[in-house]
Amino acid sequence: MGIYRQPNDFSCGPYALKHALTVLGITADPVRLARLAKVHWWSGTDEVRLARAARAHDCSMPLVRKTDADEARRAMVKALRDGYPVLTCVDDWEHWITVVHHTRGRFVALDSNQEPVVIVLDWDQLRARWVCEDEDHDGSRATIFDMFPVRPRHHREVRARFEVARAHKLRRPENRDLALCWDRYLEDLREICRPRSVHHVDPITLGELVRRHKDILIGRVTYWHGEVERDDVRRVLRNLRFVADTYGMVIPSSSQRRALADLAILLALWSAGKRPLEPMYVPAPKQRRRRHGAKKR
Repeated sequence: MGIYRQPNDFSCGPYALKHALTVLGITADPVRLARLAKVHWWSGTDEVRLARAARAHDCSMPLVRKTDADEARRAMVKALRDGYPVLTCVDDWEHWITVVHHTRGRFVALDSNQEPVVIVLDWDQLRARWVCEDEDHDGSRATIFDMFPVRPRHHREVRARFEVARAHKLRRPENRDLALCWDRYLEDLREICRPRSVHHVDPITLGELVRRHKDILIGRVTYWHGEVERDDVRRVLRNLRFVADTYGMVIPSSSQRRALADLAILLALWSAGKRPLEPMYVPAPKQRRRRHGAKKR
């Protein structure tokens, strides 16, 4: 699981929610989310059923409605600065996307109907897709901007920051495998790193740990598994660093030796999966001896 496209035209809601949960450090299966939200091939998913799926993951999804574009923009920016990804229904309430970051007038969003999924919009582009014209009972029309911040019920120290520069990097074709395997990287990093805290003594980033020990990590993995290219090992380490930095994870000084061992084990398992090894330390099967005088068939 990771950051990837929806498989059909009607499952944008569960995928938008899945991407919002990913930003909050919660790995969720979009198939289970679709089942919880009772997605229908004709009507898709509404906000009530998506909120039910969010509650199953200890998150709320309240409605924030604005009728003025400037007020909507301020409310969106405030939610993002507070650390909450925001679900919005765009394109005349036909499609769900997740807005995850704002900086200097540009918004980073995850749109599961596009390739790559990570997109960058300015305010005019977002407003054009976001605004919806609604007709009241008396025939008058009003502009509506609906948003649904996804808020965890309990404090979460791990949250992603998809800055514009990171969004552009994820959009590159060569980083498609990083986006597709995002959740796997995150789950492994939870065991190696910790959220940054003022209580940590001399913490270092994963990038700094790799910088200090990359020669021995890369050298030993490629020595024992000679068919693995050094550049491939570097790419895996870069991906791990990118995800760790996105969530602001660090390694306390007391955990650095264990983190180094964990990285070595991860790289060894990855390399064995990439280029399967011959069985190790297993006795060769005994060959049956022919009886004396037996004829060879």
